[in-house]
Amino acid sequence: MKELADGSVHLVVTSPPYFNAPFDYPGLFENYEAYLNKMNKVAKELKRVVAQGRIVCIVCDDVLVEGKKYPIVADLTKIYVDNGFNYRDRITWIKPEGYIRISRRSGVLLQHPYPMYFYPDNVQETILIFQNGEFDYKGISEEAKEFSVAAFPEEIPYRLIKLFSYVGETVLDPFMGSGTTNKVALILKRNSVGYEIDVELVDIVKEKMGLKQRQLFEKDYEVEIIIRDDAKHLRTHLQDKVKMQRSVARNVIGKKNKVAFPKKNEMNYLKF
Repeated sequence: MKELADGSVHLVVTSPPYFNAPFDYPGLFENYEAYLNKMNKVAKELKRVVAQGRIVCIVCDDVLVEGKKYPIVADLTKIYVDNGFNYRDRITWIKPEGYIRISRRSGVLLQHPYPMYFYPDNVQETILIFQNGEFDYKGISEEAKEFSVAAFPEEIPYRLIKLFSYVGETVLDPFMGSGTTNKVALILKRNSVGYEIDVELVDIVKEKMGLKQRQLFEKDYEVEIIIRDDAKHLRTHLQDKVKMQRSVARNVIGKKNKVAFPKKNEMNYLKF
């Protein structure tokens, strides 16, 4: 985030990639230690760019990979506290219908109604809230203050931006994805900065920010997109890996007492 000056960001709202989640980021990180190292580097940089007393919101949760559960919530909490942030709060939200993936683990208890066979599906996500020191409440003008928090399609960033920032301030999403945080920040009259390593998402971001629509009137905002040399083409690669995993899963289900594994040369990892 070399483009950002020290203390120039007033709020961070982001959702980091879930470590090698089978249907979203398979094989993205070489191992869990590499994932935590990446998250630690981001936390260090956020400590530099986030203004005194301001908030960092991390939408995350533990993830199940190849039968092993990884404690992402606990580890991210430790990383941010170790980097000097105050642990302010934790919000749990229940995923709406359509966002929940039902796994085969939840059906184990139906087949084996005995102790030690219970594996619940994950129907919630966690919002970790950290603060960069103490906030000077007297330093905010009356003109910048707002009231109320209302429902909105992009409800999580909407609520967090309204709760923890003022009009005209800067919101940062270091894992931008499709640009939801930036879109909501724009609607709420905040400036925003987004970072995303996958250059294949550029068109999606442009569409979400209204850059592909013909305008009858001039926009009262500007959007600048900078593609750096270290951008990567990830989306197609990850989708191909997901399709391969689903194909393997179908083969396993269709052949009793047989287990299928990817070929050695197909198990490639991306290193950052």
